[in-house]
Amino acid sequence: MVDTLQIRPINPETVPEATGGYHNALEVQPAGRMLFISGQIPQTRDGHVPATPEAQCRLVWDNIRAVLADADMDVRNLVKVTTFLADRQHAEINTKVRNEVLDGHRPALTVIVTGIFDPEWVIEIEGIAVA
Repeated sequence: MVDTLQIRPINPETVPEATGGYHNALEVQPAGRMLFISGQIPQTRDGHVPATPEAQCRLVWDNIRAVLADADMDVRNLVKVTTFLADRQHAEINTKVRNEVLDGHRPALTVIVTGIFDPEWVIEIEGIAVA
């Protein structure tokens, strides 16, 4: 379904360059369906939270991919991703894992360092996808 979309990156020369694997904006035409993905957490269905920040990040992306798959989409359908980090020290691993998962796809992106609902969690990610 991604092949029927026209996604045009918007990166004006008058604003700071979008570094770290994203575009300043994406124009999507036509978007027949929109999927708003709630904040996905680093927890399995049975309540297990991985011990390491990298494992938590990978689990969150696994959860996002599962939601996308259930909607007949994949990460190439993501047009906006918002990541919440519990601490700036997790930014590098977040970027590494995100870039691996997205494999060259560059949605609009925001990363916020903030308190997260559960003190065990170091990351939460929400997104918007179109098809």
